[in-house]
Amino acid sequence: MFVTILSIIGAVIASYAIFRIGMSIFRMIATPLPEPPPAGELRKVKLNYSCSLCGSEVRMTVATAENPEPPRHCMAEMDLISEE
Repeated sequence: MFVTILSIIGAVIASYAIFRIGMSIFRMIATPLPEPPPAGELRKVKLNYSCSLCGSEVRMTVATAENPEPPRHCMAEMDLISEE
């Protein structure tokens, strides 16, 4: 009898945990992407990046932030070469 009650309580707790995890996943999926900034919001930057794996180089001239995230290439972040 005691084992049956513990099994039922364990099942209820596990069901609640699975429900909460599922709902949090649905919330992440349902969150809309942020709107792109207006055309006047872009800032001029002069940043040069290099891929440490293959040697490709990229010059970033416009970004939405003063210090943008480095671009990704070859599945790794590129290294900042210079700021002009």
